[in-house]
Amino acid sequence: MANSKRDLFQKRRLRVRNKLRKVNAGRVRLSVHRSNKNISVQLIDDVQGVTLAAASTMEKELGGKNDVASAAKVGAAIAERAKKAGVTEAYFDRGGFLFHGRVKALADAAREGGLKI
Repeated sequence: MANSKRDLFQKRRLRVRNKLRKVNAGRVRLSVHRSNKNISVQLIDDVQGVTLAAASTMEKELGGKNDVASAAKVGAAIAERAKKAGVTEAYFDRGGFLFHGRVKALADAAREGGLKI
Protein backbone atom coordinates (compact mmCIF):
# COMPACT_ATOMS: atom_id res chain seq x y z
CA MET A 1 0.00 0.00 0.00
CA ALA A 2 1.34 3.41 -0.98
CA ASN A 3 2.02 6.03 1.65
CA SER A 4 -0.10 9.16 1.61
CA LYS A 5 1.46 12.60 1.20
CA ARG A 6 0.88 13.26 4.89
CA ASP A 7 2.65 10.03 5.90
CA LEU A 8 5.64 10.88 3.71
CA PHE A 9 5.75 14.39 5.18
CA GLN A 10 5.71 13.01 8.74
CA LYS A 11 8.51 10.55 7.94
CA ARG A 12 10.62 13.35 6.45
CA ARG A 13 9.91 15.64 9.44
CA LEU A 14 10.90 12.98 11.98
CA ARG A 15 14.02 12.08 10.01
CA VAL A 16 15.19 15.71 10.05
CA ARG A 17 14.34 16.16 13.75
CA ASN A 18 16.16 12.96 14.78
CA LYS A 19 19.31 14.00 12.91
CA LEU A 20 19.21 17.35 14.69
CA ARG A 21 18.89 15.68 18.09
CA LYS A 22 22.01 13.61 17.42
CA VAL A 23 24.23 16.56 16.55
CA ASN A 24 22.70 19.20 18.82
CA ALA A 25 25.40 20.47 21.14
CA GLY A 26 23.30 22.74 23.33
CA ARG A 27 22.29 25.02 20.48
CA VAL A 28 18.75 26.24 20.05
CA ARG A 29 16.56 25.06 17.19
CA LEU A 30 15.22 27.37 14.48
CA SER A 31 11.97 25.64 13.59
CA VAL A 32 10.08 26.62 10.42
CA HIS A 33 6.44 26.00 9.56
CA ARG A 34 5.12 26.80 6.13
CA SER A 35 1.46 26.79 5.18
CA ASN A 36 -0.22 27.79 1.95
CA LYS A 37 -0.90 31.29 3.31
CA ASN A 38 1.84 32.01 5.86
CA ILE A 39 5.29 31.09 7.06
CA SER A 40 6.35 31.19 10.70
CA VAL A 41 9.56 30.49 12.57
CA GLN A 42 10.47 29.93 16.23
CA LEU A 43 13.72 29.79 18.18
CA ILE A 44 13.24 26.90 20.60
CA ASP A 45 15.47 25.89 23.49
CA ASP A 46 14.82 22.15 23.71
CA VAL A 47 16.70 21.75 27.00
CA GLN A 48 14.39 24.13 28.87
CA GLY A 49 11.42 23.56 26.56
CA VAL A 50 10.77 27.25 25.88
CA THR A 51 10.37 29.43 22.82
CA LEU A 52 12.92 32.26 22.90
CA ALA A 53 11.69 34.24 19.89
CA ALA A 54 9.20 33.93 17.06
CA ALA A 55 8.23 35.68 13.83
CA SER A 56 5.51 35.15 11.26
CA THR A 57 3.94 36.67 8.17
CA MET A 58 0.77 36.97 10.24
CA GLU A 59 2.36 40.05 11.82
CA LYS A 60 1.35 43.11 9.81
CA GLU A 61 4.82 44.66 9.73
CA LEU A 62 6.30 41.49 8.18
CA GLY A 63 4.17 41.48 5.06
CA GLY A 64 1.29 39.09 5.34
CA LYS A 65 1.83 37.84 1.81
CA ASN A 66 2.67 34.38 0.62
CA ASP A 67 5.86 35.07 -1.31
CA VAL A 68 9.62 34.80 -1.10
CA ALA A 69 10.06 38.49 -0.18
CA SER A 70 7.82 38.14 2.88
CA ALA A 71 9.68 35.00 3.93
CA ALA A 72 12.94 36.96 3.71
CA LYS A 73 11.44 39.67 5.96
CA VAL A 74 10.53 37.00 8.51
CA GLY A 75 14.10 35.63 8.34
CA ALA A 76 15.57 39.07 8.98
CA ALA A 77 13.13 39.65 11.85
CA ILE A 78 13.99 36.36 13.57
CA ALA A 79 17.72 37.14 13.28
CA GLU A 80 17.13 40.51 14.94
CA ARG A 81 14.99 38.98 17.69
CA ALA A 82 17.58 36.25 18.23
CA LYS A 83 20.23 38.88 18.89
CA LYS A 84 17.97 40.49 21.47
CA ALA A 85 17.49 37.09 23.12
CA GLY A 86 21.26 36.53 23.15
CA VAL A 87 21.28 33.74 20.56
CA THR A 88 24.01 33.69 17.89
CA GLU A 89 23.93 30.04 16.73
CA ALA A 90 21.02 27.75 15.94
CA TYR A 91 20.24 24.55 14.11
CA PHE A 92 17.86 24.97 11.18
CA ASP A 93 14.89 22.61 11.53
CA ARG A 94 13.07 22.70 8.22
CA GLY A 95 10.62 20.05 9.40
CA GLY A 96 9.27 18.07 6.48
CA PHE A 97 9.56 21.02 4.12
CA LEU A 98 12.07 21.00 1.30
CA PHE A 99 14.92 23.53 1.48
CA HIS A 100 13.63 25.50 -1.48
CA GLY A 101 11.69 28.66 -2.21
CA ARG A 102 10.27 30.38 0.86
CA VAL A 103 12.08 28.13 3.34
CA LYS A 104 15.43 28.83 1.66
CA ALA A 105 14.73 32.58 1.49
CA LEU A 106 13.96 32.62 5.21
CA ALA A 107 17.19 30.77 6.06
CA ASP A 108 19.32 32.99 3.82
CA ALA A 109 17.85 36.17 5.32
CA ALA A 110 18.46 34.87 8.85
CA ARG A 111 22.09 34.16 7.93
CA GLU A 112 22.48 37.66 6.47
CA GLY A 113 20.98 39.06 9.67
CA GLY A 114 23.84 37.55 11.67
CA LEU A 115 22.35 34.27 12.86
CA LYS A 116 24.77 31.38 12.39
CA ILE A 117 22.84 28.40 11.02
